[in-house]
Amino acid sequence: MANKQNLLTKPDIITLGFSPCPNDTFIFDALVNRRINVNGFQFETYISDVEDLNRKAFITELDVSKLSFGTYLKLVKDYILLDSGSALGHNCGPLLIAKTEYSLDDLPNLRIAIPGIHTTANLLLGFASPLSKNITEMLFSDIEQAVLDDRVDVGLIIHESRFTYAQKGLKKLADLGEFWEGSTGFPIPLGGIFVKRSIGRERIRKINKLIRESIEFAYANPTEGWSYIKNWAQETADDVIRKHIDLYVNDYSISLGKEGRNAIEVLFAKAKEAGIADLSGDLFYIP
Repeated sequence: MANKQNLLTKPDIITLGFSPCPNDTFIFDALVNRRINVNGFQFETYISDVEDLNRKAFITELDVSKLSFGTYLKLVKDYILLDSGSALGHNCGPLLIAKTEYSLDDLPNLRIAIPGIHTTANLLLGFASPLSKNITEMLFSDIEQAVLDDRVDVGLIIHESRFTYAQKGLKKLADLGEFWEGSTGFPIPLGGIFVKRSIGRERIRKINKLIRESIEFAYANPTEGWSYIKNWAQETADDVIRKHIDLYVNDYSISLGKEGRNAIEVLFAKAKEAGIADLSGDLFYIP
């Protein structure tokens, strides 16, 4: 009888990957630190740079993971996008920065540092400057210094770097989010939370609900997870962390809604035209 009871109460273990950036730790704090009822799940976390998470997705290592939409383009058959947890928005796109003023026309002749080949940032660079091929991958937090040290001419920056580059004397050449919004009229889809299709629809439904509850808890209790968020942040100044959260966590994070879904569909359509999207399978999970 005791063994049967243990089997009935055994936790449902889910591997969960997300980045150390404040928007992700804000979203997942209540979930992973059990500030909400996780309903029998046990989440084993893997916290790493988004490009590392992107690479792991190609071998379907994690059950649930933050991924760039640039990666999901190639993995629709294996993963499905949750309705909650995404990073979409206006005026929040990747920035091209440099020590010298350049135009977009100059880019094909310049050395460009990118935060990962599979990132949405690199996908947008391909849309904006398809002839730019002299690229070097590096950790997003190392790109500003690489530009300052003249190891590259231009940096494509994401995350907290957009709040610090000007203080270091670097100049903004272009906002690829503005480029996207100007050409499509939609918010820019940067990253989302994806679940392996193989874990089953009912579990997917429950996980989506928990992530939404985790975000709602964070909004209702803004100080509860602050130490957790700050512990993982690359830039630890309170104002930078708050700006980061305010920029990347919004109504689209709670639920994509019609506009969010339309934005992602447009991204996929453009990628399909360029021959880089795998559109086998539904894009979204309907809760």
